[in-house]
Amino acid sequence: MKPYQYVTLRCVPRIEREEFVNVGVVLHCPAEDYLGVRSALDPARIRALDAEVDLASLEAALEAVDRVCRGEAHRGFGVGVRATAYGSRAQKDDASTRFGFLKAPKSTVLQPGPVHGGVTADPARTLEHLLEQLVL
Repeated sequence: MKPYQYVTLRCVPRIEREEFVNVGVVLHCPAEDYLGVRSALDPARIRALDAEVDLASLEAALEAVDRVCRGEAHRGFGVGVRATAYGSRAQKDDASTRFGFLKAPKSTVLQPGPVHGGVTADPARTLEHLLEQLVL
């Protein structure tokens, strides 16, 4: 069994109301170098919170999360350098770095929830189970 962390992705159509619908799960298992996302939209549930929500933009944001998980979001840009308090250092592009980016709090319509953890023998199967339990 190997440890993993996950965040639930939330659609927050009206940020000022702080109401949300779970729309996906991102799971990271460092021991397996696994980073994956699964999502499912229920337009009726989302529109119950905001009838004018832009579902196409939400789908595009979820596709962007998928590209980040696959390491394809920055293709053509390369890996850059990041300023730190001690100078600069080259950025890494690995599953842990990408998960750190995805779990960071955001004030957008698509937001990550708190980080949770567990242990698994099969990260992909666990991701499917979490999707069923938390989103569907």
